[in-house]
Amino acid sequence: MPKIDRRILKSQESIKGALIELMTEKNFDKITIQDISNRANVNRGTIYLHYLDKFDLLDKIMEEHILNMTDVCESAADMDWIQSTVHCMEYLEENYLFFSTMLASEGARYFRNQFLKFNIQEFRKEVDITQGKNNGQNEEVVVQFVANAYVGIVEWWLKNEMPYPPQMMAEKVGELIERVV
Repeated sequence: MPKIDRRILKSQESIKGALIELMTEKNFDKITIQDISNRANVNRGTIYLHYLDKFDLLDKIMEEHILNMTDVCESAADMDWIQSTVHCMEYLEENYLFFSTMLASEGARYFRNQFLKFNIQEFRKEVDITQGKNNGQNEEVVVQFVANAYVGIVEWWLKNEMPYPPQMMAEKVGELIERVV
């Protein structure tokens, strides 16, 4: 893989950051490429050099975070539920502006759906309906229940400006997930 020029990475990060900041101030539909350009302190042409339009930019940002969440989950695969959840909560905390904006924004329902889909795939790997507490349950119902509960609590945590530290949230959420999965 060829090495990417640091100036390009810096411009892209500035553009992505500008869009997220603007989304905290106004509806995505009202944001223009000129707004992003002004906030990022780059030319409009620089934005179009890297992205087709603001929708492509938003898609790329969401895709990047979903891929990063996949990496976080894979790196936590050997951990117990609570440590794994701490790992995930810390990633959410480190990227608070993005996740709180995406989950709180009415225009970002698509991201919530992607985040939910990601969590459904992850929890599907853990649910066992052949034995234990879920013996005889419908796998899809259990997976949907746990994934929706997890996304809901993450949404609540972020919308309320993370009232509890990641470690505490992870312990509480991890305990609840262990009861179901």
